[in-house]
Amino acid sequence: MLILGIESSCDDTAAAVLDNDHILSNVLNCQDTIHSQFGGVVPELASRKHLQSIHPVVQKALEQADVQLSDIDLIAATQGPGLIGSLLVGFSYAKALSHVRGIPFIGVDHMAGHILSVFLSSEKPVFPYIALIASGGTSSIFLAEEAHRFQLLGRTRDDAAGEAFDKVAKLLELGYPGGPEISKTAIDGDPRYVQFPRAWLDENSLDFSFSGLKTAVLNHVNQQKQKNNELHLQDICASFQEAVVDVLVGKTLLAARKHNIGTIVVGGGVSANPRLRKLFTERCEREGISFHAPQIQYCTDNAAMIAFAGSRKFSVYGASTIDEDVYSRSQLG
Repeated sequence: MLILGIESSCDDTAAAVLDNDHILSNVLNCQDTIHSQFGGVVPELASRKHLQSIHPVVQKALEQADVQLSDIDLIAATQGPGLIGSLLVGFSYAKALSHVRGIPFIGVDHMAGHILSVFLSSEKPVFPYIALIASGGTSSIFLAEEAHRFQLLGRTRDDAAGEAFDKVAKLLELGYPGGPEISKTAIDGDPRYVQFPRAWLDENSLDFSFSGLKTAVLNHVNQQKQKNNELHLQDICASFQEAVVDVLVGKTLLAARKHNIGTIVVGGGVSANPRLRKLFTERCEREGISFHAPQIQYCTDNAAMIAFAGSRKFSVYGASTIDEDVYSRSQLG
């Protein structure tokens, strides 16, 4: 089965072709250079760039896969969550192709793509597993019971982890996207330099909150500037990063213990963070839990994971209808 995947939930236009589970092509048009001057994604600019990029990106994916559109058996497109204007471009394009060419299409929840992105790598987990999805738009914990059935266990109450990385990087004038910049700056830093707060919330809570941590970094920076002290950027970044990953890992392990699950999977852009992966590896090994993370290129938004998730959803529920619309909040859980 040949599946064309289309992803346009935020600021990356992506298309991929899968032959069942084998990736034939995975094309991405990144908008970082457009949004970096603003320190974050500007929705109107993102939508406009998607309109310019969607057709060339899809054509390139088909060419790299050495297939024609007439060969495609299923079109899978991100239906939500995300920026409505961006989602409409990819989803409407998919529906148009489906209607004109008579190819069935399926709307995919972006979170399902991230939950299943680990299956694009060679080392695959078995169900059920606990999935942490951490990105610029979400920090959520799911119980993945099957490839089409997910239970939401916890979510962010304010800033997502990736959003906190971006905002702190902007505060420290490190550039955009913030996650990779903070990670690089933190390599030689001391994670104990500043004891930034950990928002554990209520006892046994699986929800996240990173807005207080962001404020704590701002307060520390302002205090140092008022005293004319040198800003130890490496140490600040390492301390901030440690506060984020400590909570992400701790709550995910708590979810595994509460539900008696022996496998943990991570996904989303923040899952590419080396310190997060290292801490997960260490803690999971200590607790006898199997840990899985996707290859770096499948952590961030991509169409291959949408194609994979779409094929699994299609096999259970069949095709979407032409009158379906996009949504800004995830429908999972």
